[in-house]
Amino acid sequence: MANIHPIYSRLGDFQWGAAVVSAANTAKDGTGTVTTVFTSDASNGGYVGRINFRGAGTNIQTVARIFINNGSTNATPANNILFAEVTLPATTLSETSALIGVELPLNFALPPGYKINVTLGTAVAAGYYVSVSGGKY
Repeated sequence: MANIHPIYSRLGDFQWGAAVVSAANTAKDGTGTVTTVFTSDASNGGYVGRINFRGAGTNIQTVARIFINNGSTNATPANNILFAEVTLPATTLSETSALIGVELPLNFALPPGYKINVTLGTAVAAGYYVSVSGGKY
């Protein structure tokens, strides 16, 4: 029988990568150096609302790749799926104008222990802050 009742998050959940993302990773299978920006609750899973990319300074244009990982090592390609890509525009550091941010709505539930990993297609100078807003079940 299908669940006809809405599921609400128990708590808000904001997560981000441990460091600014700046290195290139051209692998399209989620292997290599990735930055984990969200890990769902180990018992109940989690909700992923959106992912935000904010330039940390002057960068060339690149592409961000968003992978879903099943909670196991990302070194095994079968544990990852390329879920989305988004173009990140060139940014120029300014003290008088805001840098362009990119927001990608995701709006889906992740099973327990699953992760969201991010890579960049080309190396950039200043890097990007990457954050995810969602919820814990």
